[in-house]
Amino acid sequence: MTQSLTASSSSAIHSFGTLLRQWRDRRGLSQLDLAITSEVSQRHISFLESGRAKPSRNMVLELAAVLEIPLRQQNLMLTAVGFAPIHTETDLSAPEMISVRKALDFMLKQQEPLPAIVVDRYWNLLLTNEGANRLLTAFINPDRLQNLFCIEGKINLMRVVFHSQGLRPFISNWEEFAPHLLERVHREANSLGESEQSTLLFNELMTYAGVSDLWQTSNRAAQNTLLLTIHLQREELNWQFFSTIATLGTPYDITLQELRIECLFPANDATEQHFV
Repeated sequence: MTQSLTASSSSAIHSFGTLLRQWRDRRGLSQLDLAITSEVSQRHISFLESGRAKPSRNMVLELAAVLEIPLRQQNLMLTAVGFAPIHTETDLSAPEMISVRKALDFMLKQQEPLPAIVVDRYWNLLLTNEGANRLLTAFINPDRLQNLFCIEGKINLMRVVFHSQGLRPFISNWEEFAPHLLERVHREANSLGESEQSTLLFNELMTYAGVSDLWQTSNRAAQNTLLLTIHLQREELNWQFFSTIATLGTPYDITLQELRIECLFPANDATEQHFV
């Protein structure tokens, strides 16, 4: 039986008290812990969670800072109380983003000839370097990459990995590698205040052949390796990579907070000899 998540509309907003309690529970804090850390009385925290008290905008932001709540979800909490959102979500192509784009381009260029990509919160490819392009087109015809996986001008990395006409046939350690990606997409789709796009992505992946069965039966046992790698094989090619993921420090914009820069590094001699 295929598992799916129920998509929740962004208009279905939880009460502030519910969101506060859920985030406090997620951080593993008691009401007393939160009261001490935020220098707010435990009684007031209790009243906020039960709806008996309404927070000021500053109180919302102070509690959000203590709980390390992402900017997108901070906007949701503000809206739940009746305040206007304060955190912007600026398109990466906007003029005011030029310094950030230059920094990202610099990072991608420095990674050459090894692959590097920039993705958004939905795993859409925003930027790639030549190394990443060479890797993708070594396994997927460029026309197929554009025609099958490019939707609204963006290629979704998860679709590329899981689709039978994407990278999936070439990933030799599929049963080890794929469940970890599925777990991440599932976790993100279940995040508090997450939009339905993440849920729809997870549900789409679950419709691909064999993915639902893999999700139900995958072995979460401890691994004997230092870190997870991806093994790509095709004819004479035998490439293995591990990755690092970086984010931007102290962002005040939602887009910037959700950007991820992923760099791939060789995990075997054949890969190093080919790319380096």
